[in-house]
Amino acid sequence: MSEHSYEAGRLNLPFVGISTFAKRPYVADWRHIDADVAILGAPFDFGTQFRAGARFGPRAVREASTLFSFGHAGAYDHEDDRTYLPASVRMVDIGDADIVHTDTQKSHANIEAGVAAILDAGAMPVVIGGDHSVNIPCIDAFAGRGDIHILQIDAHLDFVDERHGVRYGHGNPMRRAAEKSYVSGLTQVGIRNVSSTAKEGYDDARRMGSDILSVRQMRALGAKGVIDRIPAGARVYVTLDIDGFCPSIAPGTGTPSHGGFLYYEVLEMLQALARRNEVVGIDLVEVAPDYDHTGGTAILAAQILLNFLGFVFDARSVKAAA
Repeated sequence: MSEHSYEAGRLNLPFVGISTFAKRPYVADWRHIDADVAILGAPFDFGTQFRAGARFGPRAVREASTLFSFGHAGAYDHEDDRTYLPASVRMVDIGDADIVHTDTQKSHANIEAGVAAILDAGAMPVVIGGDHSVNIPCIDAFAGRGDIHILQIDAHLDFVDERHGVRYGHGNPMRRAAEKSYVSGLTQVGIRNVSSTAKEGYDDARRMGSDILSVRQMRALGAKGVIDRIPAGARVYVTLDIDGFCPSIAPGTGTPSHGGFLYYEVLEMLQALARRNEVVGIDLVEVAPDYDHTGGTAILAAQILLNFLGFVFDARSVKAAA
């Protein structure tokens, strides 16, 4: 008998059963979250300025994640000679925040309540959007919980202050984050090409503490070189827009921008971050599955999240054993 007990219980193949994230237990009552990490869906896309459809992102990413549900054994990586996400990492899926159609404030408030419930339980929040405006309530939920630094991987700066009265759309989240007293700085990576943010937005971002790097600048520095620019000891929240990847591998998004990252470039940045800094929260946004009928974009999103979570909790176990 092997230690992972594949021989016992159901086979539970990816296409069988209910599609919670990675087939982890579902917790309906947010007052009773007992886990190391909790997944929250934020199916909100009223903040989009071009193609909608990211409201279906959480459902698609959950379904895609069943491919990587790992059975009983965790995920063995032969390159690292590590088993990531063993059974000792307690992960639950708490479902979706309630979205009130056309009402941004109520919808965002419900997302914030979900993230706050996860943090109150001592778990790490992982939020699956939705458009990038869902980052605003995620960061709001960290108020009073210590300083955080934000690592953004994205094609767009998302630093618009206000446009025609809109302050809480998917072009605004990094501006709203930079205004928070507890956000100590931002590292914005992958920003490229023609942008939805005007020059004064870039000037404001740098003045307010942003370190802005394009894809080509990241490649020149390397993954570790980028992460080494984040202050040592900073607690880091990661917001990952799927359009940070090249649309050649992630076409299922509302605002694709060519020239983006390939898979291992992002993976290596996230692994370097997990080893160097404490990761306190994650959101992954802008998966719009109807623009990718192969399902590849959702699979990419699920794979990057699960690998990143593996790195985070492996790094925690190494530090705890030291």
